[in-house]
Amino acid sequence: MSTRSPAAGVGLVVLGATCFTINAGVSRVALRAGVEPAMLTTIRVTCTFLVLLAAAACFRRTALQRPRGRMLVLVVAHGLIGVAALQWTYFVAIDRLPVGMALLLEYQAPVIVALWARFGQREPVRPRLWFGLVLAVGGLAAATEVWKGAKFDGVGVLAGLAAAICFAGYFLIGEAGVGSLDPLRVILWSFGVATVALNLVTPLTGFDTGRLSDRVSLLGALDDHTAPLWLVLGWVVVLGTLVPFFAELFALSFVKATTVTVIALLEPIGVSALGWAWFGESLGPVAVLGCVAVVAGIVIAQSARRDHLEVEPPTLT
Repeated sequence: MSTRSPAAGVGLVVLGATCFTINAGVSRVALRAGVEPAMLTTIRVTCTFLVLLAAAACFRRTALQRPRGRMLVLVVAHGLIGVAALQWTYFVAIDRLPVGMALLLEYQAPVIVALWARFGQREPVRPRLWFGLVLAVGGLAAATEVWKGAKFDGVGVLAGLAAAICFAGYFLIGEAGVGSLDPLRVILWSFGVATVALNLVTPLTGFDTGRLSDRVSLLGALDDHTAPLWLVLGWVVVLGTLVPFFAELFALSFVKATTVTVIALLEPIGVSALGWAWFGESLGPVAVLGCVAVVAGIVIAQSARRDHLEVEPPTLT
């Protein structure tokens, strides 16, 4: 841990969370422009992997060493579940649901982890787990104002819940041992596995590169403005993935992973605000309080585990 002020680390995490938040809106622009969720996932993961591969080759060649034995199995699972499946389900959710709702569903993952620890692994947990669970679920109901009879896309809701399960898988796989390896090595090989899997299902070669010059609407409050599709996709890869990823990875030199995780939990609130300001999605006072309750419940539930390990938060939301 660096001896320098943790303020730098907090600033880096806030930068990363801000980039991830804005990326939810930019990703929706790409999706509504006709880029399918599976193809957008392939583009994002593949381009990120290529940059990580180049960075490792130039600055840390030890990260190129293939994990072996049990670690290889865990890294493969990490890539398939924590990268490929998580990103695909996330894109489906934000395409079909209000962006804030999609993120709130995904961020139920720490609660799932805590429940798995209690009932699946029979770990002792602090009684506040149940308070955190009630607060998170009640907050989600308030944030979506379900009593008004809001009707959400069924596929979108299932995708959001699947994203939460994949997100939880990221944490659980990390606790199983992946988190003990060099983070760059883990991410590089996880993205490599995800890149191979995604290109087998939805090959990058299937993307019509002639569309890159198309100008697409920025939607919502920015509907009168357009941008070339190549710029939108470039944002998703560079400012929506690489910059926040490296910012949060570098932040671990200044602050603990638990600090990174807690600050990153502000993302659902930020994305809800983004949905209101950019896409005109409803965000009344009760919904705002519900968002706050969700985050508070997640923090409480996550902290209820007595001896949980620290792992880095997911880097591609």
